[in-house]
Amino acid sequence: MNKEEVESIGDNHIGSNIDTPLLPNAFDKSDDEKIKNIQHHFGKIMTELGLDLADDSLSGTPYRFAKMYVKELFYGLNPKNKPKLSTFENKYGYQKMLVEQNITIDSACEHHFLPITGYAHIAYIPEERVIGLSKINRLVDYYSHRPQVQERLSLQIFNDLKSVLGTDNIIVLISAKHLCVSSRGIKDKNSFTSTLEYGGLFEDKSNRDEFFKILDQKEQNL
Repeated sequence: MNKEEVESIGDNHIGSNIDTPLLPNAFDKSDDEKIKNIQHHFGKIMTELGLDLADDSLSGTPYRFAKMYVKELFYGLNPKNKPKLSTFENKYGYQKMLVEQNITIDSACEHHFLPITGYAHIAYIPEERVIGLSKINRLVDYYSHRPQVQERLSLQIFNDLKSVLGTDNIIVLISAKHLCVSSRGIKDKNSFTSTLEYGGLFEDKSNRDEFFKILDQKEQNL
């Protein structure tokens, strides 16, 4: 693949699978082993850039960078870190919309490894099961903390909630800024990207309109 093809693919959201592309041996090494290896290679990158790693300010950067990648920014790659999504019987018989708004998105573009920041707004109409509100936030946080494409992120959240709740009555809206757009390339500082995934009762436009109306009311009260 030549440089022009690489550049072209990097500016498009291309994917063939809802799952994050991982090697079969992705988790054979321990976190400590990964940190050690990334520390070594990132030190080489810094040296190639002409930075003096003997300087007190820079000497610890390769380790800090490696630890940040493995333990913080991309902790969501490892399935052992996936939150347990406990659900409960819908004893109240609640059948109206439940909306969780302004869930922080703190992710990274898998094409340039630059930040994606914004918010997810999620609603569901329960059937037999309901889920603790914090579990929705934790699920978003988990899938956000890996190299991502926003379309895939929306689908991963939607599909997991559909599976655990046993219903298609779910809608996921993500609006986010991509630093690969605002700090490189076109350098558009004001644009943001929105993705929408829904099913079940949200196929009905009136339910989607109610969802958007709730979000609009929240915006007006901020």
